[in-house]
Amino acid sequence: MNKLAIALASAASLAIAACAEEPADNSAMDTDAAAADQMANDTTTEPGTIVEVAQGNPDFSMLVSAVTAADLGSTLSGDGPYTVFAPTNAAFEKVPKATRDELLSPAGKSDLTGILTYHVVEGATPASELTQAIEGAGEDGYEITTVNGAKLTATMEGGNVVLTDAVGNKATVTMTDVEASNGVIHAIDTVMMPS
Repeated sequence: MNKLAIALASAASLAIAACAEEPADNSAMDTDAAAADQMANDTTTEPGTIVEVAQGNPDFSMLVSAVTAADLGSTLSGDGPYTVFAPTNAAFEKVPKATRDELLSPAGKSDLTGILTYHVVEGATPASELTQAIEGAGEDGYEITTVNGAKLTATMEGGNVVLTDAVGNKATVTMTDVEASNGVIHAIDTVMMPS
């Protein structure tokens, strides 16, 4: 398990390092914002659970597949509340296909579960509260303890919330405050890796 996690982290580090210095893609943010607005403007029903909301957004189809493969659907459909930093399909595509396929296989289930729970935090934290916590934390950023038990560090860079994982990879929050009945979803552009 540790060898796979190290291999996954190394592969993801290389893929992410190649993309890490690229400027923010505002068109992706505009698309994500439009998707969030569409979901938020649906006032005919109460929002579904985190899993149901993700299932209703095509940008999260790879996340939904991963949650299903890891048998986390019932957990993320539970009472919560949870804050989920949800990698988009584009974020998952940065992970090499062979690594994704291995994680989605029965043999990769334990590692996949560890990675996915690294994106989940207990409690519902809207973007405004997260931003305030970052601003109050100083230069080193705000540490977030995930359900996995490992930590993420949140900072502000160029007006965006940026998460740094245990191995130094960075993900930018591209969509915020997608409400669910059991928490809130913030979309990110990179899959975070626990150490």
